[in-house]
Amino acid sequence: MHTRRLIAGLLAAALLLACEDRKLPYLGEPETITRTVAGKSIREKSYPSIPAFSFTNQDNRPVTELDFKDKIYIADFFFTTCPTICPVMKKNMLKVYDEVKDNPTVRILSHTIDPEHDTPAVLKTYSNDLGVRNATWQFVTGDRGKIYEIGQKHYLITAAEDAKSPGGFLHSGHFVLLDKDRHIRGMYDGTTDEGTYELIRDIRTLLKEYE
Repeated sequence: MHTRRLIAGLLAAALLLACEDRKLPYLGEPETITRTVAGKSIREKSYPSIPAFSFTNQDNRPVTELDFKDKIYIADFFFTTCPTICPVMKKNMLKVYDEVKDNPTVRILSHTIDPEHDTPAVLKTYSNDLGVRNATWQFVTGDRGKIYEIGQKHYLITAAEDAKSPGGFLHSGHFVLLDKDRHIRGMYDGTTDEGTYELIRDIRTLLKEYE
């Protein structure tokens, strides 16, 4: 066990000390648009962004894309009764939360894929049990169809009801990093230390774009 912790610590140090002055890619299929600049037509790529949304958080308050204006954020999908990857994902997201909780320009947005069970009250208990004490990390519930649609169509992850999967739902274990224009700039395996520390490194890299 000591060896595993040592290896994890060395991995974290290596990733976080990696070069942070690189530019993160944009993910998703771009389209070519034409715009006029100084009287000249310029063709450029336009990358997809997360559309407007409206959900309800653990404090029973509405959460929309406007709450993420001028912020970068990390999104994921889970459900509170998940018997498999969710506990590992949340343990790893706590590492991210500890890194960003005092930064007013960073947020975390966790969507439940079991909204019938995961009411605001359930999400409040869940967030309290994790030790979340400020608005940095939002847990949201809402219309099942809209959650699945935004997950699969726009965040590019798997989110679906599946009777054959443990707990009755199938979902991705990825953390998704978004910039201030809600473009996807990275996807990370939220079930591993390596993926988690890569995300923390890339959050720092993305923040540098706005300095």
